[in-house]
Amino acid sequence: MTAQGMDYFRARYKTLEDLPGLGATAAKQLREAGIHTVEGLATATLGEVTASGIGEATATKIIEAARRTMALTYITAEELAERRKKMRKLTTGCASLDAIMDGGLETQNITEFYGEYGAGKSQICQQLCVTVQLPEERGGLDGGALIIDTEQVFRPDRITQMAPRLGLDPGEALRRIVFAEAYTSSHQIVLLENADEVIAKVEAPMTEDELKALENAAPIDVTAVKTEAEVKAAAEAEKAAAEAAAKE
Repeated sequence: MTAQGMDYFRARYKTLEDLPGLGATAAKQLREAGIHTVEGLATATLGEVTASGIGEATATKIIEAARRTMALTYITAEELAERRKKMRKLTTGCASLDAIMDGGLETQNITEFYGEYGAGKSQICQQLCVTVQLPEERGGLDGGALIIDTEQVFRPDRITQMAPRLGLDPGEALRRIVFAEAYTSSHQIVLLENADEVIAKVEAPMTEDELKALENAAPIDVTAVKTEAEVKAAAEAEKAAAEAAAKE
């Protein structure tokens, strides 16, 4: 399909309900199954769509229609090199760490932080939530952050402490961070499947009540990789601290 053809279908099919043969009921079924956008449908398997309760014939038809909006094609290494030229770097806020990472975190990629308990994984993630809001000339991306909480370590007050040091307004910094708390690994997957819908709305300004609730929220954790041993060590440390306090 030509680029002009894909542009036509992108303009025509903006929501699930815009797709031919897909009514409001079927669209609701897809969203309940974690497929919220035309792009999500285009990359879904036939089994994933039929699992939502939609018949195989209809599923095949709507997937095909959704895929007309996407360029599911191969590219040459030369074209990939051109795309890489558009890659940007995000400062960590630490010059020595940026140097190790050749200028900071790369866009268009996944960066994983790992280490033992207390190594600072959550702290660097919180700092990135602030540095991403910096203008590009200062190493940021002039953007926001979405956090999936898993272990109740992240604290909004750390954001309000970091923001002024980088010349950012604390309240505005909080407004540009969106989070959700995952209770199980399955719940975390569901949150990730719904992330595209949240990201699409992230630019909408928070109300004063929402901001107040965020500032008074219980501790929330930026997702970082922790081993089972680290979690156990943290629990033992908390238990020892509680026992020490009881003896006093």
